[in-house]
Amino acid sequence: MILQLLFVLAAIIVGARLGGIGLGVMGGVGMAILVFVFGLQPTSPPIDVMLMIAAVISAAAAMQAGGGLDYLVKIAEKLLRKNPSQVTIVSPLVTYLFTFVAGTGHVAYSVLPVIAEVARETKIRPERPLGIAVIASQQAITASPISAATVALLGLLTGFDITLFDILKITIPATLVGVLLGAFLSKKVGKELMEDPEYLRRVEQGMIKENKLEFNQIKSPWKAKLSVVLFLAATVLIVLFGSIPSMRPVFNGTAMDMPSIIEILMLSACAVILLCTKTNGITPTQGSVFIAGMQAVIAIFGIAWMGDTFINGNMAELTGGIEGIVRQMPWLFALALFVMSILLYSQAATVRAIMPLGVALGISPMMLIALFPAVNGYFFIPNYPTLVAAINFDRTGTTHIGKYILNHSFMMPGMVATIGAVLTGLLLIQLY
Repeated sequence: MILQLLFVLAAIIVGARLGGIGLGVMGGVGMAILVFVFGLQPTSPPIDVMLMIAAVISAAAAMQAGGGLDYLVKIAEKLLRKNPSQVTIVSPLVTYLFTFVAGTGHVAYSVLPVIAEVARETKIRPERPLGIAVIASQQAITASPISAATVALLGLLTGFDITLFDILKITIPATLVGVLLGAFLSKKVGKELMEDPEYLRRVEQGMIKENKLEFNQIKSPWKAKLSVVLFLAATVLIVLFGSIPSMRPVFNGTAMDMPSIIEILMLSACAVILLCTKTNGITPTQGSVFIAGMQAVIAIFGIAWMGDTFINGNMAELTGGIEGIVRQMPWLFALALFVMSILLYSQAATVRAIMPLGVALGISPMMLIALFPAVNGYFFIPNYPTLVAAINFDRTGTTHIGKYILNHSFMMPGMVATIGAVLTGLLLIQLY
């Protein structure tokens, strides 16, 4: 088992270094070794999760192609400029909302330059709002009803009579509390902008010019607004169907499962957006949302399949050694989720790879929901695309990777938000 685990970890590390679809295809290499070398029986690949993500990403990409994402950025820009002195508090709420609506943290790219410029113009250290804004875009993944991670968790817990509302009533307030804690502490990070030596050096050398960044112009405002409304309508319907089981169609005495409902509604939303906005069906596939989402599908395909096969083939050994400890202190399972998310660079892949072990260990479904935000650990090593983008958008140089790598601009807000979310979740499940 130890040798198998080493090959699994090696596949994850190499895949993460390759980037893009590398994580998924290295999962395929890991599967080949587990099956053909060690003789483990392969489990079924996570088809429903992959199809749900593909459907959601298609609809979100259609919204982006229709101008909906640019429209949301315009709203965010007005909101930030209206409250420039509170940019450190408002920015994470904006990126949180973007991710909550779209189901992917990659939508934060479009608003990060706005945050950086508003902070610089107001003479507020950009590191403060940018650091927590990136973290908020990740935390919201575990609160979004249509994110790949939430969908994956719902699929794993459906056998326990857990509804989508059961997950959201814990994760939404928990992650919001964590983000706000991180935001308030971020207000004191570093020196004031006008006292920062790196900023002063760049100003002196003429590296920072006072010209404002220009953002994408919306060609057809009504199409942009319509695409947002249609996407939100489908999201609301998913929440209603997921929270009120009696709304679902019944066939042969059994209510329709949520994966099928999500797939139908999101594919329909994509089609309606394309038809109503007269958008070419090729255009959504060329946007950043679709590209990032399809990478997630491939990652889950390979990594989750490999993880399932490894866990299923070694279930007795894995559960026997740690079952007693985890039953006494189930919160320790959060550490496993956090560490694996650092390696996997995907909340959804972490859920599919590790959460089945939590179920096998007998951890209660509500406890697993409370620990769910612990999968937001991939800020720990600062090479995730949104982190790198935030550093590049900050022309003042205050958002940075430190001399010792791990002392970067996202570590404090990330740790505070994640720990705060998990602790709040543990409190909420006691109250509920």
